[in-house]
Amino acid sequence: MIAFLLRRFMWFVITVWAVQSLSFFLVRLAPGGPFTQERNVPLHVELAQRAKLNLDVPLYEQYFGYFGKLFRFDLGISDRQPDFTVNEIIAAGFPVSASLGVLALLFAVALGLAAGIVSAVCRGRGWDVSIMAAATLGIAVPSFVVASVVIILFVFVWPLFPAAGWGEPANLVLPAFCLGAPYAAYIARLSRTGMLEVLSQDYIRTAYAKGLSTRAVVLRHALRGALLPVFSFLGPAVAGILTGSLVIEKIFAIPGLGVHLLNAALQRDFTLMLGMVLVYTTVLYSMNTLVDLSYRILDPRVELT
Repeated sequence: MIAFLLRRFMWFVITVWAVQSLSFFLVRLAPGGPFTQERNVPLHVELAQRAKLNLDVPLYEQYFGYFGKLFRFDLGISDRQPDFTVNEIIAAGFPVSASLGVLALLFAVALGLAAGIVSAVCRGRGWDVSIMAAATLGIAVPSFVVASVVIILFVFVWPLFPAAGWGEPANLVLPAFCLGAPYAAYIARLSRTGMLEVLSQDYIRTAYAKGLSTRAVVLRHALRGALLPVFSFLGPAVAGILTGSLVIEKIFAIPGLGVHLLNAALQRDFTLMLGMVLVYTTVLYSMNTLVDLSYRILDPRVELT
């Protein structure tokens, strides 16, 4: 276990270096910059701002300067919001996105697993067809369409929840549903496939032969094996949910990482974009590592290599 974690940490460092280096050169070499929209700013003001943001030195000096700060966990000052550091912006936005993401993830896992299990047990019957049709629809329909529909239904037709904002528990319900619905659909399909595969195994037939009920066989014997494909999906899914959904946060005016990422891209905020990429890379890598560890717990035959 310790050797596995040490290897993963070594590859994490290499992955972060590779991703951040590629991102650094891509954003620097792309047309435009943080001052593109400020054509009326006097030249001496722009030169002073470039000097403050370290943009007046050669590209290789910017590169080594950036990684020198990164090793000290200093992501630099936002190019477009010079009064704030990237660390401060991420520290303010990540808890918001994480709160929304955790609720959306709980909803997605609970609904997706339940739907997938019922669909597998009722294979070929009406419940199976209905659930899989709903799952396909949930995957195909864009999140902004789902958000528009739920706003019309539960804000205007039945005024049960606020349309936007942040700070109250009621503000979480609609965005969490819209954010978690596509993931619930994927989990339903994956859990159904995994459950059908496990239900065809010999030990499941043995459990039925011993007189166990369908509920006992599914929950005690089949469920653990059926979770393996779901956990494979949850690695990148958790990273995507926790780091914020750009569309959902924009529609519901939620001040999370998604909004900051959108603003950074539109305003050519180099340092903020790199900080967002670092957060996503870290969360994605960490979640994939936890998924590999969960394999060992769910199936002792799996070896951590």
